[in-house]
Amino acid sequence: MNDSSWGAPAGPTYDAQGARQTRPVPIVPDAGRDADAHDDRDRGAAPTSGPLFHEGKPQEPMASPTPPPQKKRAGRDLRAAIGVGVGLGAVIVASLFIVKAVFVGVIAAAVVVGLWELTSRLQERKGIKAPLVPLAVGGAAMVASGYVSGAEGAWVAMALTALAVLVWRMTEPPEGYLKDVTAGVFAAFYVPFLATFVAMMLTADDGPQRVLTFLLLTVVSDTGAYAVGWRFGKHKLAPRISPGKTREGLVGAVTFAMAAGALCMQYLIDGGSWWQGLLLGLAVAASATLGDLGESMIKRDLGIKDMGTLLPGHGGIMDRLDSLLPTAPVVWLLFEAFVGSG
Repeated sequence: MNDSSWGAPAGPTYDAQGARQTRPVPIVPDAGRDADAHDDRDRGAAPTSGPLFHEGKPQEPMASPTPPPQKKRAGRDLRAAIGVGVGLGAVIVASLFIVKAVFVGVIAAAVVVGLWELTSRLQERKGIKAPLVPLAVGGAAMVASGYVSGAEGAWVAMALTALAVLVWRMTEPPEGYLKDVTAGVFAAFYVPFLATFVAMMLTADDGPQRVLTFLLLTVVSDTGAYAVGWRFGKHKLAPRISPGKTREGLVGAVTFAMAAGALCMQYLIDGGSWWQGLLLGLAVAASATLGDLGESMIKRDLGIKDMGTLLPGHGGIMDRLDSLLPTAPVVWLLFEAFVGSG
């Protein structure tokens, strides 16, 4: 083989020795760039050309429109709640100022319905069979005894009701006896015994005004907590128990209740003064809030939202009694301390 077999061109600048050591390199397209771009596409990398790029420089993507803020919504049907509330208020006020005994009957009826709701939910959700019959009979008797005989009569009726619960449950198999009678005694104390203090307020000469003050302050406290908490609430009061309650709502409850208490004690209660009303309103706001949290704790343990469906927009009777029941003995005691038994 000679040098010409390499196909080298002739000329003065040709170096035959160098030609033997160098092969001609074919001219091919720049595949590396295409391969890199292909790899980038495979890896999901953004291309360096297209609608987001201009002259090799990235452009800012178009921002998605921000959704408009949603308005806060109440958790219940406010029209139904207001209508039912007004209707209940009319019945209570009419019975309160016409014949006292009729209002005692209203309390007893509310107690019986509340006991039915509570025992029904206990059986449905926990399998606890608190005996309703002795609770209902003993609860109504407890309210009547408190009205007729005062605190002594209420305590005697409470003891007899607890005994009746123990005996009544003996007619069934012993399995679950302890939890059933424990729930029964708890229900007797929680609903009728605490409600008895409302009947005892009524025995004073200005009893209707005392009961009206008790109801007004509790409702005003709940309303103030709801209104202020709904509008300004940001800091949770007890998120594990009642996520809807806020510290701002508690401030609203205290403020509204103290203002209403000062007015009620000054103008409704015989011998009362405005400063006593401030203390009364503060105590009502505290007890009503604790009572509401207490029933929320019970409902969370049972895994339910409401105790019943009897009152549209409110739930059940127990859902309206939650703040009233623990507030009743507090208000009765403060009335006794401030203006006596009347």
